[in-house]
Amino acid sequence: MHLLCTVRGCAQPLAREERRLVCPRGHSYDVARSGYVNLLQPHDRRSAAPGDAPAAAEARRRLYDAGHGAPLVAELLRQVDASLADAGSDPARERPRVLDVGCGEGSLLGALAAARTLDACGVDLSRPAIELAARRFTAVTWAIANVDRFLPVASADADIVLLVSARADAGELRRVVAATGRLIVAAPASDDLAELRAAVLGEASASDRLERTLAELASRFEIEARTTVRHRATLDATAARDALAATYRGARRSQQARLAALGEGIVTMSFDVARLQPR
Repeated sequence: MHLLCTVRGCAQPLAREERRLVCPRGHSYDVARSGYVNLLQPHDRRSAAPGDAPAAAEARRRLYDAGHGAPLVAELLRQVDASLADAGSDPARERPRVLDVGCGEGSLLGALAAARTLDACGVDLSRPAIELAARRFTAVTWAIANVDRFLPVASADADIVLLVSARADAGELRRVVAATGRLIVAAPASDDLAELRAAVLGEASASDRLERTLAELASRFEIEARTTVRHRATLDATAARDALAATYRGARRSQQARLAALGEGIVTMSFDVARLQPR
C-alpha cells in the first residue's frame, strides 16, 4: 500500500530508502526500530500524547489475547471474504490491500493478516498503540497519523478499509477505497458491556454508535449488509476493568469504588457491523 507525505500541501508518494521514507520533495520520515513510521505533523497534534494512552492500548491487547475479540475477528473475516467475492481486487495486485483506519494496538488487523494473504496497513494516532502493533505483527505496515482530515494513503489504493470503533472523514475514506472496494464499519452495540456499564457507570444502554457513523458516511457510501455480533463471556475483575478501559476509557474518579468492587461475572460483548460500497 502506498503511503503519502503528510507535510501540509505535499501529499506526494513516499518511497523506502533504507531506514526512512522519503517523498520527491525531500520530506523524510524515519522508520522506528520496531518497524512503524511516524507521519504525524506538529499541526496535527491536539496534545503532547495524542490518541489512546498506554493503559488503554495494553488493556485492549490483554482482552484480545484472552480471546474475547475472537467473535468480532470471525465476523470481520466473513465480511472481508464477502467483499472480495462480491467486488474482487485489482487483478494486477498480488494480494488484496486492506487498510485499518484507527487500528489501535493492531490485534484485529494482525489476526486478519494471519488468516488471509493480504497487503495490510494500519494507521492510528496513538504512538503507544502503534508501538505495540509493530512489535508483534511485523508483516503489517504500521503508521502514526491523524486521520481526521487526511488519510496518508494513495487514492483508490485500498480494496478494503476497516473502521472499527473509529471515525474518519467520509470524503477521505471514499478517496482511498478502490471503485470496486468496500468499507467495513464496526462499533460497540447498544448492549455492549451493559452489565459493567450498569454496575460502574450507572447506565446500562448506550447510544447507537454505528447508526451515527453510517449517517456521516451516507453521502459517499451505501449499505450492502449489516449484522450484530454478540456473545456473553465470563470476565474476572481484571478483565472487566480492561474491558471498560479499552472501550469506554474506564471509570471516572467518582466511580473508582464501584470499579474496585467488581468481581467475576457474565458480561455481554457485542458489535454492530456493516459492509458498505462506494456510491
